[in-house]
Amino acid sequence: MRVCGMMSGTSLDGLDLAIVDFSMQPDRLQFEVKKFVTVPYPEELRQELLRLMDAQAPLNRVSAMNMYLGDLYARLLKESLHESDIQLESIDLISSHGQTIWHEPFVKGDAPFTHPNTMQIGDIAVLAERAGIPVIGDFRTRDMAAGGQGAPLVPFADHYLFQSDTEGRVLVNIGGIANITVLPPGDSGLDVIAYDTGPGNMIIDSFVSKHSAGAVSYDADGGFAEKGTVDKTFLHQLLSEPYFSAQPPKSTGRELFGAAYAERVWTEMEQQGMADEDKIATVTMLTAHTLADEITRHHDKYRLKTVIVSGGGVHNKTLLTFLKDLLPEGLEVMTSAEVGIDPDAKEAFVFALLGYLGFQRLPNSLPSATGAKRQTVMGKIAY
Repeated sequence: MRVCGMMSGTSLDGLDLAIVDFSMQPDRLQFEVKKFVTVPYPEELRQELLRLMDAQAPLNRVSAMNMYLGDLYARLLKESLHESDIQLESIDLISSHGQTIWHEPFVKGDAPFTHPNTMQIGDIAVLAERAGIPVIGDFRTRDMAAGGQGAPLVPFADHYLFQSDTEGRVLVNIGGIANITVLPPGDSGLDVIAYDTGPGNMIIDSFVSKHSAGAVSYDADGGFAEKGTVDKTFLHQLLSEPYFSAQPPKSTGRELFGAAYAERVWTEMEQQGMADEDKIATVTMLTAHTLADEITRHHDKYRLKTVIVSGGGVHNKTLLTFLKDLLPEGLEVMTSAEVGIDPDAKEAFVFALLGYLGFQRLPNSLPSATGAKRQTVMGKIAY
């Protein structure tokens, strides 16, 4: 089966498309990534999506964007194939994550009609109609119905593809939010654990945009952070955020570490007279520190030997240097490219995998990562 995995993450930089051929063999699943591309979003669309992530966003605009993205995803898929040897008709299934605009796995208080919830927009019926291909999507709600947080979902693939019989491994993904999957050696009897550690590129990107008056949206190669100095006192203050000390399973997003958080931290740093490069260095260290703290927590029990990093954060050399310096000695840090998956393509590939399995009615969730009561088959299908 040929599956097109579609992913648009919290960084809102564009739509990732991974076209993957899957074949189920008696002993293992075989796959080959045939094409990967990221189609950037226009800035106007990115800003509108950011506005829709506000709790006060008008319902009519959310509803309209849901339908618009279904149409847009189909157009972007077709455009990405124009100069390719892959024909649209050769794709058997589209597996779309959609765009998360709200994720609230825990609801505080006892107000009427409250319930844990999540919303990914990009209507799968519109996408199926425009592309002429069956679509599977809306994965997270099925896990939440089973008592899980609907996140993180990537750890299922980490476990499925990368667990070793002889060593513990950590799979790190640094997108807008950073998360880890801790894989014990196959003979250990320990559960796979996975969760969001906190902000990944999200705060860094926001600070770079402020520093450059919108001219630059991310810290290419970590150049801005490299020029700055980490303010250790302020870093300690940031690390006191209760999310970082909460026990897994846990997940987070823009609801906690989004625009309001970035604005508040930037303003507090301004009031202390901190230079822009120092601000960027400090929040870059925040991402590295929160990742390293969680990896170190599991180092001995899980007999960790290897850390495999994917996501946009792999291109931030300063962030990776900070992370390596904070980790226990003896841990090898590499990118997912060294184990056969493009670091930028991983999440789109993962949703191709989740969609393939879901379409086959095979379990595709990992309750030890999400906190669900049982494993489920995630995804709704539009033919």
